Amino acid sequence: MRQVSPWPDNGVILYDGVCVLCSGWVRFVARRDATRRFRFTPIQSAYGAAMAEALAIDPADPDTNAVVIDKIAYFQSDAVLAVLSPLPGWTWTRIGFAVPTMLRDPLYRLIARNRYRIFGQHEACELPPAGLATRIVTEL
Repeated sequence: MRQVSPWPDNGVILYDGVCVLCSGWVRFVARRDATRRFRFTPIQSAYGAAMAEALAIDPADPDTNAVVIDKIAYFQSDAVLAVLSPLPGWTWTRIGFAVPTMLRDPLYRLIARNRYRIFGQHEACELPPAGLATRIVTEL
């Protein structure tokens, strides 16, 4: 799912900062993003909550990650593919866009609904590793 974004910043990935899977996703992307195209914001931060509300995501109960690329907001499986496909060694994931979202998104939603139970959650937002701290946006 994608929509024209009301959010002014580009290349920002919104994620659930207490979710172990989501924090792992951020580290995975950051390690592979050699051009530093992406920045990250936990939904629990002031910046992340404002971005979530602008994108019609409930900050108290996030059901998707999101990314804004070239003024387009991507959600659910589209967000995953939009982030992976420009990364070195991951361009092959573009073929995922050929699969209809009505087939991709149910799997995404199943994992999202069960992410805490399967992967766990942190007590509070995890502190980013030193090299990643400059790419985390928390303040408006």
